[in-house]
Amino acid sequence: MVAHGDKQQGHRPGIYKQKNKGHKHGKHRTKGGIERENKGRVSVTAITKKQRKEQRKMDRRHKASQLRRNKKDMVLTEKRRLGSRDGPPHLVAVVPLHAAVDAGAVTKLLREAAGGIVHQEKCVSGIMDSFGLIVPRFKQRFMFLSHSTNDMHSLLDVAKVADSLVFLLDSDEGWDSYGEYCLSCLFAQGLPSYALVCQGVVDLPVKKKVESRRALSKITEVRFPDTRLFPLDLEQDATLLLRHLGTQKQRKLGFRSRRSHLLGQQVTFTPNSPVEGTTGGRTGLGTLCVSGYIRGRPLQVDRLVHLSGHGDFQLSQIDAPSDPLPFNSTAREVKADKGGDVDMMGEGGDDAPVQVLMKADLSCRESLQTEAEVDPMDGEQTWPTESELQEAKELRKNKRLMKVPKGTSDYQATWIIDEDGENEDLDEESSSDDDDDIDMMDEAMDGDDENFSQDGDSCGSEEEEEEEEVEVSPTEHVGEDQRYDEHIDEAAEEEGLKRYREARANETFPDEVDTPLDMPAKTRFQRFRGLKSFRSSPWDPMENLPLNYSRIFQFQSYERTRRRILAENAATEEGATVGRYVTLHIADVPFSVMESVHAGKPLVLVSLLPHEQRMSVMHVLVRRHPSNTEHIKAKDELIFHCGFRRFRASPVFSQHTSADKHKMERFLRPDTPTVVSLYAPITFSPAGALLFKQRSDGVQDLVATGSLLSCDPRRIVLKRIVLSGHPFKINRRSAVVRYMFFNRDDIMWFKPVELRTKWGRRGHIKEPLGTHGHMKCVFDSQLRSQDTVLMNLYKRVYPPWTYDPYVPVPLPWFQTESSAVIEDSDME
Repeated sequence: MVAHGDKQQGHRPGIYKQKNKGHKHGKHRTKGGIERENKGRVSVTAITKKQRKEQRKMDRRHKASQLRRNKKDMVLTEKRRLGSRDGPPHLVAVVPLHAAVDAGAVTKLLREAAGGIVHQEKCVSGIMDSFGLIVPRFKQRFMFLSHSTNDMHSLLDVAKVADSLVFLLDSDEGWDSYGEYCLSCLFAQGLPSYALVCQGVVDLPVKKKVESRRALSKITEVRFPDTRLFPLDLEQDATLLLRHLGTQKQRKLGFRSRRSHLLGQQVTFTPNSPVEGTTGGRTGLGTLCVSGYIRGRPLQVDRLVHLSGHGDFQLSQIDAPSDPLPFNSTAREVKADKGGDVDMMGEGGDDAPVQVLMKADLSCRESLQTEAEVDPMDGEQTWPTESELQEAKELRKNKRLMKVPKGTSDYQATWIIDEDGENEDLDEESSSDDDDDIDMMDEAMDGDDENFSQDGDSCGSEEEEEEEEVEVSPTEHVGEDQRYDEHIDEAAEEEGLKRYREARANETFPDEVDTPLDMPAKTRFQRFRGLKSFRSSPWDPMENLPLNYSRIFQFQSYERTRRRILAENAATEEGATVGRYVTLHIADVPFSVMESVHAGKPLVLVSLLPHEQRMSVMHVLVRRHPSNTEHIKAKDELIFHCGFRRFRASPVFSQHTSADKHKMERFLRPDTPTVVSLYAPITFSPAGALLFKQRSDGVQDLVATGSLLSCDPRRIVLKRIVLSGHPFKINRRSAVVRYMFFNRDDIMWFKPVELRTKWGRRGHIKEPLGTHGHMKCVFDSQLRSQDTVLMNLYKRVYPPWTYDPYVPVPLPWFQTESSAVIEDSDME
């Protein structure tokens, strides 16, 4: 019997419990059952062996051998083209990286190496130490160019077109500080194939040769890992170097392999004939004839050409003169000397007539137009009638005049209340364009420093009087201090101190500004607006664009256009072929180009791709160079080397993010990549970029290096300012905040903008209290008394139109230092 209230325990099956089979439902599961079993997982689609295109073992071997053979044939074809009859001579630039090395001794050994014949002395116009060398033993021809590294512009121009660079190192130190500076610039621009050469090893004792090479290899492996070091003291060493230069793998640079380029070897200038009815014609302009070997891609006569450092020009025709470095004349000379058979590898001579390859078609030639035509009447639909003009004149007479903020339309002006004393400072505010919101905090800090110095002077006046009574005897140290002070620029020191204080304040209090006391905040910050979320809040990229945007060009899709133009350029074979010696007739070139050639500067010519002469908003991704310690502020004038171009501009800096809005940076940050935005001619990537800052003494310092990012006028760069306030009274979720605004109207104007605190609280303005800027705010949780209330405001910024294609010649910094030392020695 079971007791009343007790529940009988249920039966538990044992281990021998019979388990019947489940119902066989035809092995067809429902969709819901499959989804429940998979739990969101997606099964991998099984593909057949035929779809995988699996091959048998022998087929895979045949395919691998075919790919290997094709790749080998491509490499051999490229090697045969370089330095052969079908390709241009191998252009080698000799670059000394130490002041103690002798570049003349190196070129002298190369002239005498491998039984080569110097067929052309001074093969490059304006450059004395240049020659053409034909080596029948290697069936190759070379052009050697030795240029001083003092002119950084010329060094970079030569490196853009050179096939190989020969770096001359010192056997003890490798390279000096200026050589390190040159290497930084060359690596940032894009380094072609190179070889390392050291001198003076043969003069060392036998035991010290191995130690010297080992020490030098340890120095060079930082910049050039796994690179062979060539000693160059004997003719046998020069022969090995020539063989290495002719057979090494060529490194392709994207910005030059996709464009036709040429180094001017012979340059002549013909002034334009004067126009009838005028006295002087087009003064200073003429036709520039540049002769050289085409490299990179075939050259089309209808394309524009760019002369590095001088601008864009049009071609009128292309001639084909005789090759100044032919193989056939060399073969005849070798036959006369050795009595062997002649291998005729080319034809041509000095007496061959000049052939006109092609002339430009005026209807198809690209235009030199760089800016879009601005029509001020573009928005007008009809011309007003006389009655409408008379009515407008009467309205203008009866119209009440009032001062409004800059950029305010007539419709917006009707909603502005004309209050006494509210808009007194609008003229001063409207005079500035983009710098009207400079941090007030910096000015306050400067004022505090001045007050501190004044107080210090008043407090220590007695001590100064006592110090004035003490006579300081003249010593040697006083004279050294005076000589040292003579070389210090006080204005530069004050400017550097100001920049240092601004950069330090920006790091300590990023974007924080003080609300002015003498004018309303809604007038001071009238161009700023609040955003609910910097990431997701919308911002129209076509809203309130500046007038300069009507002068530029833009693409619907820059990346799609870039791919299409590069593909079409790679597929076309029209024009003068690569490796041919041609003479280009360039129309309407100023005589200053010829003066530059006479001064010994190389003339580099590059054919532009379509649209690359037009202005737009370019963005360059850069990183600050480690050697730069100066604070670079936004809108400072910088010198750009972008691809084959160099120019001056004042850019704006912004963060490199994947969002649709980007925060502006006031200074070039040293620890993160930065996007530099500026107005410049369109250039299709890839292209390296170098940024220089010119000092007052003419020296140009490398401040940043990077590459071209894109061309996008719609990229939104927002400048942020932060208004701060202090919690005066704190309740549970509400608090009274002061010191953010100082009148009731400003609080009502900025009431829709969201608030945040430095400790992560979020809230909004509920209502103003009184008339002195106190306001009641509500937050998502209780504030702490140490917290600070912040309000973020944003404004879109644009780079100023300061593009200048003229760049002054840089002065090497070691010359200024040496001159200062000489002056000191003279004074001693």
